[in-house]
Amino acid sequence: MSTQPATAPLLIACALGIEHLALRTSDRGGAGGPVILLRTGMGPKAAERSVTRRLADPALAGAAVLATGFCAGLAPGMHPGDLVVAEETRDPDGTVPCVETDLLVKELVRAVPGRTVHTGPLTGSDHVVRGHERSDLLATGAIAVDMESAATLLSAVRAGERPVAAVRVVVDAPQHELVRIGTVRGGISAFRVLRSVLPAFHEWHRSLLLPRR
Repeated sequence: MSTQPATAPLLIACALGIEHLALRTSDRGGAGGPVILLRTGMGPKAAERSVTRRLADPALAGAAVLATGFCAGLAPGMHPGDLVVAEETRDPDGTVPCVETDLLVKELVRAVPGRTVHTGPLTGSDHVVRGHERSDLLATGAIAVDMESAATLLSAVRAGERPVAAVRVVVDAPQHELVRIGTVRGGISAFRVLRSVLPAFHEWHRSLLLPRR
C-alpha cells in the first residue's frame, strides 16, 4: 500500500446521534492529519449518500475512512461492550478488505483494557437483525452485523483509492438482545466503550502516514 500524504485526513463515519455524541465528547485530537467526524444517518442508503457527498471534496482525496458505531454480535459468547475489528465488510453490493487490522486490535486492547476484541467479517443489513436471522448470518462466516459499515467502506473505495477500516462496539448479542439502545445496561456499556476508542483510531491513522520500507 502506498504511503498517504503527510496531512491526509481521517474521516470517521457513524450513523446515530448517540454514536456521534460518544465520539465527539471524547475527541482530544492526536492524529497525524485532520480528523473529520461524519454522522451519516441510519441505514446503508443514507451512509452511501453521505460518504459519497463528503468525499467529493477535493481536500479529502485519499483520505482514510473508518466506519464505527454500534453493531449486533452474531457469535455465541459475545457481550455488550465487546469490540469488533472487521477484516472485511460485505453486503450484496460487494466486499471490501480492511487495512492494518492487527494494529487496530493492538491499539484497542491498549485503549480499552479488559474488553474482548473480535476479528472477522462484518456483514451489512438494511434492517435491524433479530432472532433466527443472526444464526443465518453467522453461517456465512460473519461475526457481527450493522447497517452502515459495508455501505460506508464500499462508497469510500469507489470514490478513490484509500485505506479503510471498520470498528464496531457490540450493543446486543444473541443472549443479550436490546429493545432500544441506551435504555439498558448493555447500551450504556457500549456507549462508554465507544467513548474510549478514538486514541486507537488516531494511532491507526498515524501509522498510515509513516513511510513504508
